[in-house]
Amino acid sequence: MRRKHCKRKANWSPHAKKGMAAIEAAQTDATRAEAESLVGTVGMALLMTQRPMPEKQDYTIQPGDSLGKIARDFGTTIELIKTNNNLRSNVIQPGKRLRVFSGNWSIDVNKTRNDLVLSLNGKFFKRYRVGTGEYANTPTGEFKIADRIPQPTWWHPDGRTIPYGDPENLLGTHWLALDVKGYGIHGTWEPDTIGKQSSMGCVRLLNDDIAELFTLVTVGTPVIIEE
Repeated sequence: MRRKHCKRKANWSPHAKKGMAAIEAAQTDATRAEAESLVGTVGMALLMTQRPMPEKQDYTIQPGDSLGKIARDFGTTIELIKTNNNLRSNVIQPGKRLRVFSGNWSIDVNKTRNDLVLSLNGKFFKRYRVGTGEYANTPTGEFKIADRIPQPTWWHPDGRTIPYGDPENLLGTHWLALDVKGYGIHGTWEPDTIGKQSSMGCVRLLNDDIAELFTLVTVGTPVIIEE
């Protein structure tokens, strides 16, 4: 059965357009940071609501559909579909319409600056402050998101299993595993470690920031980590 969906006309906020132009024209770090902050704030406000974007499509739910199936078909996450459509459960009904995001994310982490840049379809979307590994032991190279786990369990190096919510669990609220064993992007209960090289090797964000990132990126999202 042919899927019933249609692209909406591109409808970028004038503020977002001005912000992107300001990023390209910025001649100082301060003006660039201000422009990036505007783009990130406006872009996230568009993305996390039902407001139209070039990457969003209107889709009519078909018999046999599930949120997981629709998310896979469009290359997005169940969490973002639910956020966009104010859904409180995973139950959906054929014939109802959803607004579904479809775009390509990529992540670039810089260990020197301790920041993470999220790009959408190859263009800057938002910059996050992060913490990276002590003694520069966060691996560098090209990776992919290999798994997505909310409320993650942490396996201590001494073999103990530390459940989510335990004060000793270092992973915060969400875990985005990389395709290199033992490393990932996660939250933290220690906000004072953000902006520093103090982790055991993973990339850590504030819990609010990792929750936001987790809502957006899928398994397979490319990740570049550089010095």
